[in-house]
Amino acid sequence: MRRCVCVFGLLVLLMTSAGAKETVLPGLIRAPMAIAIDLPDGRKVTLEGLVIRPDRPGRFPLVVLIHGTPRGDGPAFFATIARQSPARLNGPSVAFAQRGYAAVSIMRRGFGRSEGPYAESISGTCDDRDYLEAGRTSGTDVAGAVAALRREPWVDPDHVLLLGWSSGGLAATAAAATNPAGVVGVLSVAGGRGSFAPGRTCSAGRLVETFGVFGKTARVPALWLYSENDQYFGPTLARQMFEAYTASGAPARLQMLPPFGTDGHMVLDAEPIEIWWQPVQAFLTALHMPTSAMVELPPLAVLPPPTPMNAACTAVFRRYYSARTDAKALAVTPEGHCGSSVMARSLDEAKEEAMARCTQAWKDCRLYAVGQELVERSN
Repeated sequence: MRRCVCVFGLLVLLMTSAGAKETVLPGLIRAPMAIAIDLPDGRKVTLEGLVIRPDRPGRFPLVVLIHGTPRGDGPAFFATIARQSPARLNGPSVAFAQRGYAAVSIMRRGFGRSEGPYAESISGTCDDRDYLEAGRTSGTDVAGAVAALRREPWVDPDHVLLLGWSSGGLAATAAAATNPAGVVGVLSVAGGRGSFAPGRTCSAGRLVETFGVFGKTARVPALWLYSENDQYFGPTLARQMFEAYTASGAPARLQMLPPFGTDGHMVLDAEPIEIWWQPVQAFLTALHMPTSAMVELPPLAVLPPPTPMNAACTAVFRRYYSARTDAKALAVTPEGHCGSSVMARSLDEAKEEAMARCTQAWKDCRLYAVGQELVERSN
């Protein structure tokens, strides 16, 4: 009887193991977070966050990732920022988590599922924009998140990095101007604000002045990265902002990256990450921060592309396949069109988004893949 029970238990274990889906992030924890921060006026708000970190005991250096702001205004703008997700910066989060960091992507007030209201509106016309107050507001959210996250039991509170992309670079720079406790370095990738069309920025001179103000008090080492073909903030404007920032002694270095795709502003999404990781690695080494892989991720499982597949869908599938997240989905049509979601919070959300993007433009959409697996079709 005991032997039968043991055999039955073994069969259950084997069946369970065979039926379990493998993650594309073995050795890492990926989990949503609610980050309660204190504002200078005494109010408390909760920001949405997503952490990716090594799945092992200990305290890890913290990197806080800060998102950008879409172009536009009016109702469409607010609908867009409400849909934003902390998974937008999944690629760099995974890259840092592999190297032993706790990577926390945050949503500022009014974005995603963070409490609001949206507090970063910029006053003035396009010819006379005031970026200073909006920058300080976004920096307040970042500094508040840093203070809250330093109390987490898995965070090394004395080794914190800020990684801001686009308007997140402005937010990180504004936070650095207050020299928050524990912050040892700032990475600003394509940082700025106010781009309203390719190569066009409202009140570029005022934006330069704003970085000059923040540079007067910032004493945290910073690395600024811009691609030569950035369609939001080109090389000339990038150098002007940098020169204004460092004029008063702020310690920073500007690194221009080679052209990336059709718009280098999106370089932080680059696969492979080596396009932007090499200068980042040198910066981290100078700060005596980790750069070697702690968690080796296995190759992604083979996923055959859908057929037929048009040129646009080929690019979508390539991006889909390389995304290191289990919360992704791909929908296709018989004619070779497709829609995908690789920045969702959960698998259910990814499936809904992929189908919605497909059906907005085409008919007869069906799910082709979820995660790194094909969707089985019944005959």
